[in-house]
Amino acid sequence: MRHRPIALDADDVQVRIRGGGVRAADVRRARHTVADLTRLAHEPVLGATVKLAATPQVAGERRTAEAVVDVQGRLIRARAGAGSTRAAIHLLGDRLRARLLESTRDWENRRGRHPRPPHPAPPAGERRIVRTCTAARAVPDEAAVDMDDLDYDFLLFTETATGQDSVIYRTGDGYRLAQLDPRPDLPAPTCAGISVSPLPAPRLTAGQALDRLELTGFPFVFFADSATGAGCLLYRRDDGDYGLVTTAHED
Repeated sequence: MRHRPIALDADDVQVRIRGGGVRAADVRRARHTVADLTRLAHEPVLGATVKLAATPQVAGERRTAEAVVDVQGRLIRARAGAGSTRAAIHLLGDRLRARLLESTRDWENRRGRHPRPPHPAPPAGERRIVRTCTAARAVPDEAAVDMDDLDYDFLLFTETATGQDSVIYRTGDGYRLAQLDPRPDLPAPTCAGISVSPLPAPRLTAGQALDRLELTGFPFVFFADSATGAGCLLYRRDDGDYGLVTTAHED
């Protein structure tokens, strides 16, 4: 039997502001936008928070709006950026609506299903590296939201502001951003929960990265390809093989 959704009132939505220029009307608009969308949740909504921020950019400020909705313990996130706070809230509403509807469909499809048993791991000598390519471009805050939506523990992407390949991953108290060539002179991520590693990525071959993965026992190795300089991420797959994600397209 499906739980009866419990939506929030506008006053129940907490709004946090970072930076200046956010009007009282924008705060009210954010509260009402998110509160109205909580009616789409598949289970009771326990709380919701909206962050409105002004992010420094080379050509000025970029306004961002981020929402986190707690649906019976599951956090549904959405984020949007625009030239004005009002426009960012409007885009945020569209994205949050899509994610809430997607979450509902996923919940309904999974009811009564049992997880598939994991694939048996092949012998060490038969394991192979499966290569995939990503073209994702985002700011770190958006990458963190995308990682949560995909239910990943780490995500390789290209930063919009710097154009360099980076990886974001979960830590015990938030998120960590690792870059090919750290730029401490650039603005920090808007989300306070993202820390930035000061260490540059090592330059390795895929074979060297595999040796490092086995030696350290880490869940992944982020490195710069020794031939192309492109960002790469090597990890263990559930089927026993290794996954190699890169931003470089093969000819």
